[in-house]
This record gives sequence, structure tokens and C-alpha cells, in this order.
Amino acid sequence: MSVKTTSFTGSWRNKRYYYFIFVTIFTLVLPWVNIEGTHFFLLSFENLKLHLAFVEFDMQELYLMPFILMLMFLGIFGITVLGGRVFCGWTCPQTIFRVIYRDLIETKLLGLRKRIKNKQIEPDMSLMKNKFKKVIAILLWTILALIASSNLMWFFVPPEDFFQYLLNPDEHRLLFAIVLFSTLFLVYDIVKLQEDYCIYVCPYSRIQSVLYDEHTVMTIYDFHRGGKIYDEKKNKLPSSSQKEIQARTGEYAECTACESCVSICPTHIDIRKGLQLECINCLECADACTTVMGKLGKKSLITWSSDYEITEQKGKTHYWRAKIIGYIVLLVGITILTAIMGSNKEHMLLNINKENRLYSVKKTTDGIVVNNAYEFLVQNTKREDMKFYFEVIAPKGMEGKITIAKPTKPFNVVPGIKKKKIVILQTTEVLVNDTKKDSIIPIVIRAYALGHEDEIVVFRDSSFIYPKADHIKGIK
Repeated sequence: MSVKTTSFTGSWRNKRYYYFIFVTIFTLVLPWVNIEGTHFFLLSFENLKLHLAFVEFDMQELYLMPFILMLMFLGIFGITVLGGRVFCGWTCPQTIFRVIYRDLIETKLLGLRKRIKNKQIEPDMSLMKNKFKKVIAILLWTILALIASSNLMWFFVPPEDFFQYLLNPDEHRLLFAIVLFSTLFLVYDIVKLQEDYCIYVCPYSRIQSVLYDEHTVMTIYDFHRGGKIYDEKKNKLPSSSQKEIQARTGEYAECTACESCVSICPTHIDIRKGLQLECINCLECADACTTVMGKLGKKSLITWSSDYEITEQKGKTHYWRAKIIGYIVLLVGITILTAIMGSNKEHMLLNINKENRLYSVKKTTDGIVVNNAYEFLVQNTKREDMKFYFEVIAPKGMEGKITIAKPTKPFNVVPGIKKKKIVILQTTEVLVNDTKKDSIIPIVIRAYALGHEDEIVVFRDSSFIYPKADHIKGIK
């Protein structure tokens, strides 16, 4: 009788490779895409600008950043509740960089490592040819790390400016120092630190244990079929103990003890121990087990499933549960709120500061004139020159009594430059007759762009100080 065999195809690993290629190309290309000078995401500290979804925001409009951060963290937490540490195995730059260095450069290109399937055997560095290959591998990775570091900076300095700055390095020393430091760190991290970064440095592995529940999908070993290899204290059972357990429970252990799942693991764990913080859900062990068990005509003992379905055998995994729905509702709600707030972008930014002197009073042929001086800081956030002007909205009963003494006509404001304008408001009317103290009169400044009065308009609260009556009587 022939035994049905299944050839090794590296299903999950190949899917990860394709996904890594997509993520890499997307990350490299995205900073170059711009629409009328705006990028999908750019946080420019140099120009004090935020570009989000091809809309430009001034730093004064950074109220959107907390929502972006909430979306990022809630998204990662939600993915963890649903699919375990899948972000680490499929999207994390650390993982992608390690695959590029270990699987592509060291194994495929240079042959420093013999097989991708065995990640536990390190190259014999006593051989001169291996030392030479190691140097070449580090040099190749250093070039790629420099590109990766530059790519990171393109989300803070647009690439069109970045490459112009290359011509004047003395004027942009901080920028190049950051790129150099990032490159050196990536070389140390990927070549020396390796997966120890995931195990000991990255805090995410500690967070995941709090977020997991019995329906969380993860890389899991089916001990009901394969047999128990470790006891409750994670100590490996001798073969005699395994046989005793099988005899007592009547279970047949299908695990062949080939340990292919151990050899291929990038974080050097044995998935048969159960849930471990080091597991990054890369599913390479599932591929290895698929190969071995496929030759025996059986399904893999390692799958991407949940404790509820595999360990406890209570039924199918519940993907649409309260936690997941809650995360989806939060993410959708915050996304809608962010979109609404982003659509209400102000095309004119205005700060009003009152000068230190409360007021000035002088006597003219028209009577007593009370002046209040202000400093307007105006910025045009559109991409065309505009003329701005404003009007004063006084409280009820004082309409038209507070007028603009300076400036007397609209003034031009060019895009991207903050313009300081001294403004003087005055009155010749007796607004308040208080003999004890100066009076603070609340006013509203309505500023607008000529020709766009309904579209580009902002309102700012301010105040007009009117002197006490005794002070006015004393003016000669």
C-alpha cells in the first residue's frame, strides 16, 4: 500500500516573502508620491508642517496627532487580540530586515548558511572563506541599512529636499547624524543583536500576554494528536514518560520527534512547549511540520488556530466576538472623527496677543480717543497669495462703537510665512462709565480672506480695555 505524500511548498513562508516585498516597495515609494506638493504622511519639523492624506496642516493644527496615535496603537492591539503576535512576524521592520539579511544575503546570495530550514546552525567562522563572506554580507547590509534609514527620514524630510541637502552636508549635520546613527544601529541590531531584540528589548511581547484570550489565533501545536513533549513546568519529558502518558490516556502520538519545527524557528524556541512570548507567529514551524507530516499522508500538527479550538477542543474559533467588535467600533469611530476634524482645516491661522500697555488715551478735536494695540500673527496655509482683513464684533449695545484705526486696508499674506501685523482698535464713544476700575469689554475678531469670505474665515475672542471715568476726566 502506498503512502500519500505532500511535497514541501513553504506555503506560509512564501506568502510572507511576497508580503515583505509589497511592504518594502510600498514604504519606499510612498514618500515620493505627492499631490500638488503634499504627501500622504509627512511630519516636517523644519517647516513645522504635517501632511496627512495629502492635506497640509500647520503645527498649530496638530490636534490630529493624538487621534493618529490612537489609531495606530488600537490597531496593533486589535490585531494582537485577533491574530496574536502576527504584526511581529509579518510586518515588523525588524523581522523583515532579519529575513533580508539571513535568508537572502547570507543564505541565498553568499551561501554562508547552508539552508533556510535550519536557523540554529551558525556558520563556521574559523574558515577564512566564511570570514570573507561575513564581511561581504555586513557590507551589503550596511548599504541596505543606509537606504532604510534614509527611507525613514523621508517621512520627516521629503525626499526631494533630502537629496538636495546631500549637496550641503555642513548645513544639515543633524539630519545626517540621525541617518548615520540609525544605519549603525540597524547594522548592530540585525547582525549582532538579531532576534534577541524581539525577545529582550521589544516591549510588545510583554503586552501580548495581557491581550490574548482563548480565541486569539496563534501558532499552536496540537498535543492531542502529536502527544505531550513537555510537562506542565515546560520540562521535556523523556520518551518513557511520553509512552506512559499515551498508555494511560489511550492517545496515539503522531509527532515524529524530527524537530524540524525547532530547527527552522528564527527565535530559537520549541513551539511544542505551548504559548511563549518569543513566538512571532511567522508560521515557519507550521510549514516544516506540513512537509514532514505530508510525507506520512497526514495534516500538520502545527497550525494557526486558537486554544479554544485546538487545546481545549470546545469548538470553532470565534472571530467576531465582543472584543474584536469593540476594537472595530473604536477604530471606525476615531477614523470618522479624524476625517471630520481634518476636513475642517483652517486655511488662515490667527493668534492675537494684546500689547503690554493696556490702552492709550488722547484728546483730539473729535473728543477723547481710547486706543488698544494688538499684535496679530497671521499665516496663510493655502498655496496662493491672499489678502486678509478683519472686523470687530462688539457686545450688544456697543455695535459700531469700536473701530479699526490700523490697518486701514486689507494686507497681503503669502503662503507658508507667518506675518506679524500691529493692529490698533479705537473708540471715541463712552463705552462704560465706571469710576472705580478699568472695564474689560469682550469682543470677537472676525478675520477673512477677500474673495473667500464664506470659505476662509476665523473667529477669535479678545478684549478691549476701556479706562475708568476718572482717568478720562484727567486727560487735558
